[in-house]
Formats: sequence, structure tokens, C-alpha cells
Amino acid sequence: MFRKINIVPRWLIFCLDLLFCGFALVLGYFLKYNFDISHIDINELARNILIFLAINTIVFFNVKTYAGIVRYTSAQDSFRILFSISVSNAFFIFCNLILLSFNHEPVISNVIIVITGLCSFVLLITYRVLVKYFFMYIKNLKLDKRRAIIYGVGETGVATKRSLDTDPSVNMSVVAFVDKDPRKKDKVVDNIKIYHTDELANLIKVEKIDDLILTPNSISTEEKNRIVDLCLDNNVKVLNVPPIKTWVNGAFKVNQIKNIKIEDLLERDTIDLGDDVLVRELKGKRILVSGAAGSIGSEIVRQLTKFEPQLIILNDIAESALHEIQLELQDNNLFHNFIAFIGDVRNPERMESLFETFKPHFVYHAAAYKHVPMMENNPSEAICTNVGGTKILADLAVKHQVEKFVMVSTDKAVRPTNVMGASKRIAEMYVQSYANQIEKHNTLAVNGAVLKTKFITTRFGNVLGSNGSVIPRFKAQIQKGGPVTVTHPDITRYFMTIPEACRLVLEAGTLGNGGEIFIFDMGKSVKIVELAKKMIRLSGFIPNQDIKIEFTGLRPGEKLYEELLNDLENTLPTHHHKIMVAKVMVYDYAHVSEQVKNLMATACRYQDKDVVRLMKKLVPDFISNNSIYEALDQKVAVEA
Repeated sequence: MFRKINIVPRWLIFCLDLLFCGFALVLGYFLKYNFDISHIDINELARNILIFLAINTIVFFNVKTYAGIVRYTSAQDSFRILFSISVSNAFFIFCNLILLSFNHEPVISNVIIVITGLCSFVLLITYRVLVKYFFMYIKNLKLDKRRAIIYGVGETGVATKRSLDTDPSVNMSVVAFVDKDPRKKDKVVDNIKIYHTDELANLIKVEKIDDLILTPNSISTEEKNRIVDLCLDNNVKVLNVPPIKTWVNGAFKVNQIKNIKIEDLLERDTIDLGDDVLVRELKGKRILVSGAAGSIGSEIVRQLTKFEPQLIILNDIAESALHEIQLELQDNNLFHNFIAFIGDVRNPERMESLFETFKPHFVYHAAAYKHVPMMENNPSEAICTNVGGTKILADLAVKHQVEKFVMVSTDKAVRPTNVMGASKRIAEMYVQSYANQIEKHNTLAVNGAVLKTKFITTRFGNVLGSNGSVIPRFKAQIQKGGPVTVTHPDITRYFMTIPEACRLVLEAGTLGNGGEIFIFDMGKSVKIVELAKKMIRLSGFIPNQDIKIEFTGLRPGEKLYEELLNDLENTLPTHHHKIMVAKVMVYDYAHVSEQVKNLMATACRYQDKDVVRLMKKLVPDFISNNSIYEALDQKVAVEA
């Protein structure tokens, strides 16, 4: 019923404020004269009330004390009222000083003015607070209200609690705060007690909690996972509040509270290597990013904008996606000196035009085909793009004296079981052998110029939220009501965030001296079926009851386990314990180059079986798995 009460008109609030101020003046007279009415001049009181109300009318109208919604009264409203009362009372005191200086009686006694000011402030605030708590009381009368805990008693946590209290559409009551800081234990905020995190499990059971709201107060990923697991075991829904920097105009709204995402639980502590080295390396440079419209390429562009390059060339063949990243840079005012260059990395003439026109100092090569089943069915296209595109850009980088060429590779290039992984491994071999050739003959010149390009490779696992990632697919399947499809009950994968992966790419560009493959400590591998179960539970469903999990069998070329190194490789440390350099086999450039040319010629004729046969000769540890090309492994072994 009370939810339907309209917001009170401003003129009524204005009149109420004046009414309470007039009452405060009368109360001031009574208090001064100890409630002895015989000492009060009624005519003087009536005159002073009119004068007092006239002055307050002018002040309240200009300060706009009436503008706030009473049921949402805040500290800002209190300051506005205090300021207006102070101004009106100061005016009377100033007038009294002038009258006294000319030996006249004051209009109103200064004692009455001070008493009236205090009473006015108390009355105006009190009636507002009473209205506010009346609506809060009515809101909290619902019998089906969900009981919630807020995790974190920082600025965000307190703002969340107050927003929940004042929003009539929210069917939620905060019954406790939880914080890991022992100094806050047993203290009270807004009449809500603070508990330590060690008491969370018992608190959930005793208070019969329905929801837990996480606020960003430096919760580690490990701690976040522990809390979420505890909540899921007790059928408690976990919600998340976005960081303050993402609030609209700095204000928090209840509708910003969302279900916690699986990406939040797979994140790891970020690597902070400092920006000084990157600024020195990239400031004032022209930088080409191939595949700039993709998930990895676009994030590389976003991160590059912080290091003050002279120009960023965004290269991609996908027109719409390239247009989107261009608009993002423009609309968010991230960077002004960029060029959106549509072109296929497989087109040597178009790429020659790019290098000739912009003469980049750095190349970040992220353009590639990456979907394993798609490339298994289209091996010639995989070679033309992943190998041919890399070769074209690498050759042009050397020709145009590019300082560094950083290639984005994949863990699927290690002991590849599919065409996509093998194509990336061949691309790795080409740029590595090119780097070794340059190192051997660094005193030689090509067309009068000394070879100086440094080739660097980065290798990492699956990226959260990237195009083709398993997580968006699971989300879509859950929204449809299932089933969620997993290829195999034992399949595992490494995961990292897009910003983390792209930071590694940029760091590799500064650390590399040429020829290295940088790999990353990916942490623990994640069992995909457990990932699917957790996503279902986070969505409020029960796995295999509300939403089924079905096993569809390994896709062509798919591995059960991903690797970052093969048995013939080991690692060397860098200055950061989570970044390593792989010690890999050294290949002869002339041999690799000749084989790549043969492979490209075969791919251009779209002779898929011959393409895969040549790939297996070039990469001996390429053993097909669950693929039509498994039969070729025996033939290649016999020929060898």
C-alpha cells in the first residue's frame, strides 16, 4: 500500500519547513522565558514570526532545501539544511549588531536566535528522518524478504547497504557485515553488527542466509573461491558489486549488483612488473597490431595506449569488428593517434603497402585462425593464415627494419594433436629460425641495410572471455535451460584473463633479445566438467537436476590435457618468477624456409591431405588425435 504513495510535492515540503521554523521561533521564546507566557509580547512575537518566515523563505528558496526526496534523506540534505539555517540566523545577528551600534533594540534577541536555530535544525532533520525510517520499516515488513550478508565493510560495502535500505523495489534485508579485519569485529555500522570471516560458515546457518554480496575490498582469488564454495554448499546465492571506478557518475545503484561470474573465480593475482620499461621501449614508436579487432589484439591496443606511442596501426580483415574498436578508442578518448587499416595478412601487396606507408618500429602479430575443429576441417586455410600470414609479416618486418616482432602463439603448438596447433608451431619455427639466422649473420646487410629485427614468441593457454572460449558457450547453454555439453569428463584446460595475456605479450617485447619463446606460469589446470558444474550452481541451478551435463566426445584434434612444453624443452628463469623462457630446438632457417614454401604452395592448391602430410614431416611430434588424419601418422612414420 505504502509503495503506491506518490513523492510529496516540493511546495508542501517548503511549507512544512517554514511551519517547523515558525514553531522553533515560538519554542525559542518559551525556552528563554521559562514557559512564562506573561513575559512574552504577543504582538512582538507575531511580527517577528512574519519577519523570520520571510527571511527563511528567501534562504530556503535559494538553497533549495525542499528539493530532496524526504524518504531518501542523506547527509548531503543535512548539510544543506544546516547551511540555510546558519545563513538566516546569521542575517538576524548581523542586523542586531547594526541596530545595537545605533543604540536601538534588536529585532529578536540573540539568545532566541541561537535557540531557534538549534530547534529548527533538530526539527527539520527529525521529521525527515522519521519519514525515511517509516518507509524503511514498511519496506522491511515483507515476510518473504531475503536475508543477506555483505562481505567487506569498506566504502563500497556501506554504500551497498544503504542503497539496499532505501530502494523500495529490493526484496532484501542486510542482517550482518563480514570482514577479514579483526579490528572491525563486533563493531556496528548502521545498526548492523560486523563479524569476522572465520564466523561466516556458522553465521550462514544460524541466520539462515539467502544471499551474500561481495564488495571489492582486496579479496584474493583464493579467498573468493573459498567463500563461493562455502555459499554454494549452503545454497546461498553469491552476488558481486562492481568496483567504484565503474559506478555511473560516481554513484552506486542497486541494479549494479550482479551474480558473480565464473571469470571472477578463475582470475589470478596480476603480474605487476612496472610500466617504466614499457614506456621507455614504446614511447614515441609506431606500432602495428595485426588481428587488432580480435579479443587479444584489441586488448593489446588498449594497453598500448597507456605508453604514449607515436602511432598505433590497427590491422584486421574484419570490417565491423575493426570499426567497433575504432569507435571505442574515439568515444572513450583513449587515444588519438591511430589508423584503422583493413587488410588481409595473407595479401603480400596489401601488407607491403602497410609497411611502406607507416614504417612500424614494433609488430604485435595476433592475427590467426584459432578454432581447433574448424581448422581440422580446413587445413589449407590454417596454413595460409597462420603460417603464410606470419611469414609475410615476418619477411616485411626484416625488409623494413622493424625493431621487434612479437608473435602470439598458443599452448596447442606443444606436441600438437590438431592442425591449428601444428600450424602455430610451424609459424613459431619460422620466426625462431629467422631470429637465429639474423643472429648468425648480424654483420651482413640486405639491400644495404643491416638485419636487426628481433623475433619473440609468447605461448599461453586459453583466455577467459575470448572469441570461442568455452565459458560464453556454457553461459548460453545455461540460459537456454541446458544441456551443457562437455567433450570429455577428464578434459582439463589452463585459463588466464585477456588483460593478463596481453600484458605478457607486451612484457615479452621488452624482455626478448630475439629467438625466445616466453611461457607463463599458468597456475593449476581446471577440469572443464567442474567448471560447468560451478557455472550451473552460480546461476542458481542444480547440476544434472535442473540442467543436465552431457558428454559429447572429444572433437577432432582435441587434447585431454594442454601442455606448455614438450619433453625436449626446458625453461630458464627471467627477472619475474612467473615468466620463463623455453629452451627449444634450434632450426636452420634455409631448411625451414624451403619446407614452408613447399607447404604454402600445396596449401594454395587446397590439397588438404598433402598439406597435413607435409605438416607432419615438418613437425615430427604432430600426432593427430580423434581426426581423419590419424591414418597419415603411420604413412609418415614409414616414409621416415
